[in-house]
Amino acid sequence: MAAAVSNPRVADAADTRAMPSGDRPVTPVTLVIVGASGDLTRRLLFPAVHRLIALGRIPVSTRIVGYAIDDWSTAAFLDHLRQGVADFGDGVDETAWAAISANTTYVAGDLDASKMAGLVPLVTGPAVIYLALPPALFGPAASALGACGLADESSGWRRLVIEKPFGIDSASAVALQTELTKQWNEGQLYRIDHFLGKDSVQNLMVFRLANRFVESVWNLNSVSQVQITAAETIGLEGRWRYYDKAGALRDMVQNHLMQLFAITAMEPPSVWEPEVLREHKVEVLRSVRRAAPADIGQSAVRGQYTAGVEAGLAVGASDAAPVVGYLEEENIAPTSTTETYAAVRLWVDNWRWQGVPFYLRSGKRMSGDVTEIALELRPPPTALFGAEPAPGNWIVLRLRPDETIEIHAVAKKAGLGLATEQIVLTATDQAAGGSEYSAYEQLILDALAGDRSMFIRGDEAAQAWAIVQPVIDAWSAGGVPAPYASGTDGPPAPNGFFTEGRQWRSIER
Repeated sequence: MAAAVSNPRVADAADTRAMPSGDRPVTPVTLVIVGASGDLTRRLLFPAVHRLIALGRIPVSTRIVGYAIDDWSTAAFLDHLRQGVADFGDGVDETAWAAISANTTYVAGDLDASKMAGLVPLVTGPAVIYLALPPALFGPAASALGACGLADESSGWRRLVIEKPFGIDSASAVALQTELTKQWNEGQLYRIDHFLGKDSVQNLMVFRLANRFVESVWNLNSVSQVQITAAETIGLEGRWRYYDKAGALRDMVQNHLMQLFAITAMEPPSVWEPEVLREHKVEVLRSVRRAAPADIGQSAVRGQYTAGVEAGLAVGASDAAPVVGYLEEENIAPTSTTETYAAVRLWVDNWRWQGVPFYLRSGKRMSGDVTEIALELRPPPTALFGAEPAPGNWIVLRLRPDETIEIHAVAKKAGLGLATEQIVLTATDQAAGGSEYSAYEQLILDALAGDRSMFIRGDEAAQAWAIVQPVIDAWSAGGVPAPYASGTDGPPAPNGFFTEGRQWRSIER
């Protein structure tokens, strides 16, 4: 059965009325892309902007200013963007492209404030400035933009958008925050984690908070454990420069999975306002018990994939494609200790979740492409229908590969007697007759409209780093990741990681 779900948001910080983001008025603004010649702009950002203009979601009069180190003309820049839209979008809409061409300017320059001052005459009135840059350049770019006056709001609001990661550990996250806020105030900063722009992530909040029967069991009285999984079948896919320095813990757990965790565990907000929502997420992160160094061996797991076969195919199968291990990947040092799998156990010390373990895991070259949040409910007090315990009751919200909500329940098996079986009640979240938007399209719309609900606050990023910092420190002190064969569910958990005989849910193929 299909479950079409709307997405309540607020139109402005001063307006608490919930309204779908697609219906919000958006004032024509200038969109400045710093690092506009890079891959992020070509593959993701500009195809999203083009589609929003083509669909009438943002005005055709939107001014676009590209800024990058490459010595290009505006015509060359437009050719670059058009090819990106053709390659990675839905094809070029000629009407939208004519408007884009008429309103786009390119400026060449580096991150020196004297060079960036060339943007000032082109940015009049309200503006969103998007840093499509490597993370190490966020601070210098923000400082230079502020120094040349582009953070000044005397002629209209200014918003600075940056992508994750927000630092590489607790210390660097604090240093980045300090540098960003020298020229910009927190209300101007829009930190993107594209997971929060996914419709399925937002549906998690709607499903939980709009249904009384769900919220009534969303606590320690009914839930025995929570498992959050983001498994991938792919390997490095050309990202070796970044990934070999980051690893699975920094790349996925500290940001994407921590966001899913915070949304799952937060208290229900009294009103749907951006700051109320974000404060509730921060409150959950503050409540997480910090792991002692001596406990890391039992509360965190790291692994590294070895040679195997393509996910889902048996060894020896005629169509099984062999894949190399991480240490045999091109450009990876044979002594690398970078983890390609990371799992952590978290405890939330508050009234709602005291004593309920949260298990988070993410890995590459695993047996399936699955992202899900799964809550296991406590068993009934008495096994009335047989000596064996009934299969577990689960509430599963799957984000990938299909967007579904599942209720795993027990029912009578057809036939004589009272034999039982597990059944799965499934609702598929599909856009009924409407356009499906990408996370970037959603977040660009939100930034233009000033809706900070799905953007990360500075103290939220700092709290997420503080949770994983003990794990980073312990793994940096030595040791190697546990090996696991490509195409499997990852390395085994150590003794003590799971409590009360629990184990990971199988990654469904």
